[in-house]
Amino acid sequence: MAPLKQKGDLAELMVAADLRRRGYQICIPFGEDCNYDLVVERYGKLERVQVKHARSDGSVITVRCRSHSLTNGRVRATKLYTAKTVDWIAVWESTTATSYYVPSSVFDGFSTLHLRTVPTRNNQSLRIRHAADFLEI
Repeated sequence: MAPLKQKGDLAELMVAADLRRRGYQICIPFGEDCNYDLVVERYGKLERVQVKHARSDGSVITVRCRSHSLTNGRVRATKLYTAKTVDWIAVWESTTATSYYVPSSVFDGFSTLHLRTVPTRNNQSLRIRHAADFLEI
């Protein structure tokens, strides 16, 4: 199994465990061609969750809001996640073993998202997404 696939599988398991600990019911779709990795039942509604593995550099968690289809090691297609395809991106950050839940209204239209774990050095606050704001689903 490829190392990236292993990281993705681990992230899915960790997010699923976190959601169960929070008391949510989860479903795992069959097959590899879904736009989402998990389905969570929240308040009687089914919501699609795409799970991403990420690693913080100590101040920022970079989240890829896209995936690549590979053929013979070459990118065949790039798929952006949007509000039409998923309701949440769940990010499992491996250095702190923390799950973050980003609603589609935040990432819709972006290919990459940055979540700050510490304040900026220049005290910038506009257009900054603080990771702590995404700890709850």
